[in-house]
Amino acid sequence: QVHLVERGGGLVQAGGSLSVSCSSSGRSLRGYVMAWFCQAPGKEREFVAAINRNGDSRSYADSVKGRFGIVRDSANTLVHLQMNRLKPEDTAVYYCAAGSQFTTTRDYSYWGQGTQVTVSS
Repeated sequence: QVHLVERGGGLVQAGGSLSVSCSSSGRSLRGYVMAWFCQAPGKEREFVAAINRNGDSRSYADSVKGRFGIVRDSANTLVHLQMNRLKPEDTAVYYCAAGSQFTTTRDYSYWGQGTQVTVSS
């Protein structure tokens, strides 16, 4: 069983940076494709970024390309989403997800509880 926990959300000014991380109680995430999604109030949960098992292939939503980066740590127990040049429209709850397919859809087996990211203008 994979129990995902996100950390690192918070409040940041527009143009600033923030990093959120995802772990599973120190267990290896090597066997999973990992992804981040976000959900703003009144909107559906949307794909943000994904990284394959080896960490050598990534996919990003057009809205975050060039600003966000998804990486795995060398021990494969953490997945980070580095968010740069943040915009007020990036404000959302950010969810970590783990699954078996490298996809931008919500077809992931495991989800974290989410962490709030708020970008002030």
